[in-house]
Amino acid sequence: MAATNSESPPILQPREADRYDPRMKDRVRAWIPNAITMLRLVVAAGFFVALAVGLGNERSTRLWGNIAVWMFIFAAITDVVDGYLARRWKVVSVFGRVMDPVVDKVLVLGAFIFLAAPPFSASDPGTLMTAIAPWMVVVILSRELLVTSVRGVLESEGIAFGADRWGKLKMFVQCVTAPVVLFVAVNQLGEPGSSWRWIRDGLVWATVAVTASSALPYLLRGGRLLKSVKPGGGTR
Repeated sequence: MAATNSESPPILQPREADRYDPRMKDRVRAWIPNAITMLRLVVAAGFFVALAVGLGNERSTRLWGNIAVWMFIFAAITDVVDGYLARRWKVVSVFGRVMDPVVDKVLVLGAFIFLAAPPFSASDPGTLMTAIAPWMVVVILSRELLVTSVRGVLESEGIAFGADRWGKLKMFVQCVTAPVVLFVAVNQLGEPGSSWRWIRDGLVWATVAVTASSALPYLLRGGRLLKSVKPGGGTR
């Protein structure tokens, strides 16, 4: 009778590369919100291309204008998603706090600049009127630059200065107004007395009012935080 080997087979140890690294999950989670933020920047570029190229041809104005509307809406949704994920996974980073509002401003300010210029300019007869005057864009732009400057100073001192509820309300109103105004313009729904015209005009004025007034809470909060900064850096 052949001898049998009673010894149990050796247990194979997993290779080092096959072992689960829990830190990898954290790194992926930290990367996803920032990747979504940068995706929004790419979509914003496509939005501007659609407006610049599509609106140059009268026959394609409605097609490309409506495509741009949906691109803006998609970009606005990504703004909600990346912030939600960063807070839920507790991976809010300095990059996210700085880049997220910067990308938002590229999208929103670019949209309002386009909507206040030809072929949307209300000063040119026969063009696509949007009720957005150049001075309104100046007000919106000034507010954004002011808050961004304060945020940059505080973040450079290591002080977190994310968006508050007023900033989120401002962003929400802007992200509703821009696509509605564009939709009304490219589909020629803004005839005098129409409900769409009332909606458009109301949203435009609400955007200017909310944008301008939302700067005050930021400036007050920023001023208090700046007072806590030591002359040599750090906080008191």
